[in-house]
Amino acid sequence: MAGPIESAMRDRLAAAFAPERLDVINESHLHAGHQGGAVDGTGETHFRVRIMSAAFDGLGRVARHRAVNDALAEELAGGVHALAIEPAAPGEAVRW
Repeated sequence: MAGPIESAMRDRLAAAFAPERLDVINESHLHAGHQGGAVDGTGETHFRVRIMSAAFDGLGRVARHRAVNDALAEELAGGVHALAIEPAAPGEAVRW
């Protein structure tokens, strides 16, 4: 079951980008004991976002990342320590 931060991230990204595909993956358990996370790996501090949206068509990698960071500014300011972003436009090859 998704936690409140994961759910909020999913809702914001869906509203901002109307994605064809969206995966918000809580990877906090992979970072147990790392800076910014709970010692036991619980919580919602480390995420990976895989998002495919026509909104990214014609944008470079940096612009895509900035757009996602802007959409998630509240979560990033409120406790999300790490965010891996894998953006793509429809028709682009992805490994996910």
